[in-house]
Amino acid sequence: MGKTLVTGATGFIGSHVAHALAARGDELRLLTRRKSRIDLLSDLEFERAIGDVTDRRAVRRAMADVERVFHVAGRTSLRSHDRDAVWDTNVRGTRVVLESALEAEVERVVLTSSVAAVGVGKKPRPVDESATFDIGHMGITYVNSKHEAEVEALRLAARGLPVTIVNPSFVLGPDAPRGSSMNLVRRFIQKQIPAYVDGGLNVVDVRDVAKGHLQADKKGEIGRRYILSGRNFTFDRLFADLARISGVDSPRLKLPGPALLHMLEVGDRLPLPVALPTSPDEIRSAMLWWCYRNTRAKSELGFKARPHEETLQDAVKWQRAQIAGGREG
Repeated sequence: MGKTLVTGATGFIGSHVAHALAARGDELRLLTRRKSRIDLLSDLEFERAIGDVTDRRAVRRAMADVERVFHVAGRTSLRSHDRDAVWDTNVRGTRVVLESALEAEVERVVLTSSVAAVGVGKKPRPVDESATFDIGHMGITYVNSKHEAEVEALRLAARGLPVTIVNPSFVLGPDAPRGSSMNLVRRFIQKQIPAYVDGGLNVVDVRDVAKGHLQADKKGEIGRRYILSGRNFTFDRLFADLARISGVDSPRLKLPGPALLHMLEVGDRLPLPVALPTSPDEIRSAMLWWCYRNTRAKSELGFKARPHEETLQDAVKWQRAQIAGGREG
């Protein structure tokens, strides 16, 4: 049996995918950058391949004797100074990995995309995989990069690459590295969210997303995307639930999105002595309705999201322990 290659295994979703694959019995090869921290993988047996997903030679070496590929690596930053790196990793990196997988004639590829590539709904209606992607004009680099990465995947699927796409929503849960989506919970607990805007967010448990990857590997249709989502929230409801679970008060200031966006756009152009607490792209994103249905994943893959209360409780408990221990995650 050939090996299973995982990119992005040092990240939040990737580390959980690697653990799920190890539990399944796969022989793992993990492609990581030399300086990447591998703390979350310390309990796993794996072969480490050194390299970046944009380095074609390194990726080709990592593909040797590989049967299955889980391309999870990606950048999620919405900060202005990260835009080039986000596009490079998410688009060019995906192209390099998937083209190399096609050359290596692997049996199966699962691409980790995002609901950002699907598009958004209109309040309060959630959308599914058939939604029209109509937010490219907003210029949110992360969103556009994930959409373009899927275009690359479908282009290669037409050439014979056996790739299936999964689209997780906003991921929460335990065992997260620094800089992950769990920063929302950390900032909430530490009262670092001074204000918010009207918008919607779908929250899914990282452990369920990892299982969804394996289900897509086993049952997913080639060239097809599957939304891995959980509970749809307004920010009012999400913060109210986090407040009840954590005992920390919700942010009290709710601002009109356009007004806050204008202030941040002005600040983003000025040489300020300190970094702004958020970015224009983060506000553009927060003002949208990221609400979804996972009907296809449930019916075709057997995907099931656990109760949102369990996810939020475990996320708060884990984040509190990290803060108390002085750790960065």
